[in-house]
Amino acid sequence: MSFPTMYPRHLPPEVDLLALSFVGHFAWEIMQAPLFSSMSQVDHFAGIYICLKATLGDLAIALAAFWTAAVLGRSRRWFALLGRRSTTVFFSVGLLLTIGLEYLHTEITGRWAYDGAMPLLPVIGTGLAPILQWIFVPLLVLWYLRRLHPNISGSGPS
Repeated sequence: MSFPTMYPRHLPPEVDLLALSFVGHFAWEIMQAPLFSSMSQVDHFAGIYICLKATLGDLAIALAAFWTAAVLGRSRRWFALLGRRSTTVFFSVGLLLTIGLEYLHTEITGRWAYDGAMPLLPVIGTGLAPILQWIFVPLLVLWYLRRLHPNISGSGPS
């Protein structure tokens, strides 16, 4: 008896994007927590809650970047088509939103502050850890999304 090598995915790609992104971004938020000054003053569970809220913001950024890439790529499966344009748009939107939100919350609202150990980007002063987060976590997410949703010839955009 032979088993098919691929099983069709019946979930929308956004579900996989959010699940994979949650795991990666939450782990990153926990690891970078010492680079934010307010995190040294909260107890363990409050710190986890703060990281969870930050992860939800990361998921919103990921979804906005995904949908922008989907509109320009004319498919919600743009990530499986290996096109550079949609991938570039995905990362660009994510990075721009990250930089904008980091600036808003560190410089204007004061919602959070970097610790002295946080390396800062010159000129804009954004922390390096959030920028690296929006490079490495989405790279792993896209890699795994492509494995979950291979580009099967003859399949149209979803």
